[in-house]
Amino acid sequence: MKYNFLGNTGLLVSEICFGTMTFGGRGFWEAIGKIQQEEVNGLMKAVVDSGVNFIDTANVYSYGESERLLGQSVKDLGLNRNELVIATKVRGRMDEKPNSIGLSRYHIFNSVDESLQRLQLDHIDILYVHGVDNRTPVEETMRALNDIILSGKVRYIAVCNWPAWMVMKAQGIAEKNGWNKFIGLQYYYSLSGRDIEREIVPLALDQNLAIMPWSPLAGGFLSGKYTREGQASGSRRETFDFPPVNKDKAYDIIDGLVQIGEAHHVTPAQVALAWVRQQQGITSTIIGAKNISQLQDNIKSVDVELTEKDLQLLDELSALPKEYPQWMVERQNADR
Repeated sequence: MKYNFLGNTGLLVSEICFGTMTFGGRGFWEAIGKIQQEEVNGLMKAVVDSGVNFIDTANVYSYGESERLLGQSVKDLGLNRNELVIATKVRGRMDEKPNSIGLSRYHIFNSVDESLQRLQLDHIDILYVHGVDNRTPVEETMRALNDIILSGKVRYIAVCNWPAWMVMKAQGIAEKNGWNKFIGLQYYYSLSGRDIEREIVPLALDQNLAIMPWSPLAGGFLSGKYTREGQASGSRRETFDFPPVNKDKAYDIIDGLVQIGEAHHVTPAQVALAWVRQQQGITSTIIGAKNISQLQDNIKSVDVELTEKDLQLLDELSALPKEYPQWMVERQNADR
């Protein structure tokens, strides 16, 4: 396993991050996974044995069950807390009470305390804001995040799913006030969803922010289970068709994944994961799993090195259409 620096922090994290969205299976999340403690412990042992030290969860995953199962697994397996980098999130609705949602100071502090209790930990290594809260000023959120770090309950803060302008606004506010800034970005990124290349990736490269892609297999669509002829039964997208995918274009990408996989004697999923890993700015790719064999197959993707020819083929099959002002910027800088 290779380890990469997490932005400017000096902290090393594995190039694969294990995501725990499949833990629990309460309510809405049952369609994604409903793994319980015994299976969780087996997956976590395989994760740590492989050299993965980066674990990602969220308070909203199965409404706290994912955190609870993860925390109990760390305890059951006797894992060394100081050898793990554990991330969780805040923003999503946890119940029907009026303040159990958002990025207010009130909810951030309450949410962190509740996450720590479920995880059975005394600190969270990385706390992500899980999305935009249009009802709370960015200044309020950034001050609360700075103060939660100063409390010792959180080590670093990061962001998911914000537009690039809002991330830079937050960084500017933090810089102006001498507050802790975001150190990383968790965004959807896959061969069938390359949108972050327009604004988020350039932002990350300019500001030295780590990128942690979620759903690198596009919700399993690029796993090899889906073809123009049909899909394997029991697939997640039968009941949870997310994230959105242009399926006609994705089938062309899958054809390319199969072709390259056969040449390298690896699975299409491993090729898709290798492509994400080899893109600029990527620090750690988040993978999930429902069983050991799926987990081990995904982890083996770190051994796949795509050639320039492979990368060119996949880039051509998955390329984003040029949008303004991107095409104007490229045109005007052609002679620089």
